[in-house]
Amino acid sequence: MKDTIAAISTALGVGAISIVRVSGEDAINYVNSIFKGADLTKKESHTITYGHIVYQDEVIDEVLVSVMHSPKTFTMEDVVEINCHGGIATTNKILEVLLRIGCRLAEPGEFTKRAFLNGRIDLVEAESIMNVIEAENESAMRVAMKGLDGYLSQKIHVLRQRILELLASIEVNIDYPEYEDAQEMTNQNILPTVRQIIQELSDLVEKSENGQILTTGIKTAIIGRPNVGKSSILNKLLKEEKAIVTDIEGTTRDMVEGKVNIGGVTLHIIDTAGIRETEDVVEKIGVEKSLHLIEDATLILVVLNNNEPLTIEDEQILKEVANKTVIYVINKSDLPTKINLDAIPAKDRVFTNTVEWEGIRALEEKIIEKFHLNELKNNDYTYLSSARQISLAKEALEGLKEVEKSCSSEIPVDLLEIDIKRSWEKLGEMIGETYSEELIDQLFSQFCLGK
Repeated sequence: MKDTIAAISTALGVGAISIVRVSGEDAINYVNSIFKGADLTKKESHTITYGHIVYQDEVIDEVLVSVMHSPKTFTMEDVVEINCHGGIATTNKILEVLLRIGCRLAEPGEFTKRAFLNGRIDLVEAESIMNVIEAENESAMRVAMKGLDGYLSQKIHVLRQRILELLASIEVNIDYPEYEDAQEMTNQNILPTVRQIIQELSDLVEKSENGQILTTGIKTAIIGRPNVGKSSILNKLLKEEKAIVTDIEGTTRDMVEGKVNIGGVTLHIIDTAGIRETEDVVEKIGVEKSLHLIEDATLILVVLNNNEPLTIEDEQILKEVANKTVIYVINKSDLPTKINLDAIPAKDRVFTNTVEWEGIRALEEKIIEKFHLNELKNNDYTYLSSARQISLAKEALEGLKEVEKSCSSEIPVDLLEIDIKRSWEKLGEMIGETYSEELIDQLFSQFCLGK
């Protein structure tokens, strides 16, 4: 990390301002060599200076340059940010000049990676930065900000410290049995502390699994036979005419996707081809995709026609989704009821119509009720925000539960120490106290350039 890196930190395109970021021990000198204005090497930290970027007597742009001295920067290195006019040509030209005079193009996420490796942030905070960038709704943003402000990391640090104190007490008993001031560590002495940590970690994992839909959203498949109104329901939810709607059966032959915010959570909605027996090769492929989505979706909206009795295709669909999270959408409620409602669970059904925009409101309310979205939003948003974090927390939890079980079996304390230490290490992996180079490279490669 001795070299100096540069990248464009704003979205590339037409806009008022673009920012080119430079970080490293030569950042100030490099930018100063192409800056016409005051001497940047003599500027105090965290100041902004007006001038021009000039290379080989060519004035490239009028700029404002921010100079920030280490260690009080995001990367804990010297950082310079060039604020230039927005535009693809100008921004790229400034970056090109920086690369010509000695900077290296930053890898995806390398600024954040340096912040982590230099001790500015931990892995939970690093992942939260990406979550802030990718947040699609207010709830996802709040979860990300909880991770970014260090509250979640502090919680993990506290749990690790309590496990460490337990390990230290066990070590003293094993290595220095003659030390009279140390409390004798027996299975019964260990058990209360282990159980308390298990309870706190279990609560965090459970809450995080339930709250993960705030960040990842709900993958939703709209399933049903042809011509029951699936595409119309999609259009009403999205509030746009995204799917083609006709009276001809089999109009939707491939998946149509969209996103909508309901109850503060993003629904990733897929309108599928109508499920029925067909000889049409293209439509048959669409039907096969629809059946596959039943296994993959978090929520399935089974659309049925209120104005017709259940058909063989309807009954087959009801069997396919029997063990899934389902809302049965009895569509065309503005028409006379002919459907057999006894075959459809009352607690999971909702009546809709797509004649009016208000006709879909009952479905939105049912989704909020089904996933307890109002309750999730009222929580404190302290969730583990990635599958990696939840997986490591579960591994730590499993280790502690093994300790709890072993305590009841009167297994010697020195053997319990192995599982206790494993749990401590797993929590350390979560925040980056211990890590592999492969993990770090893979994690930060998911970031955008310039972050």
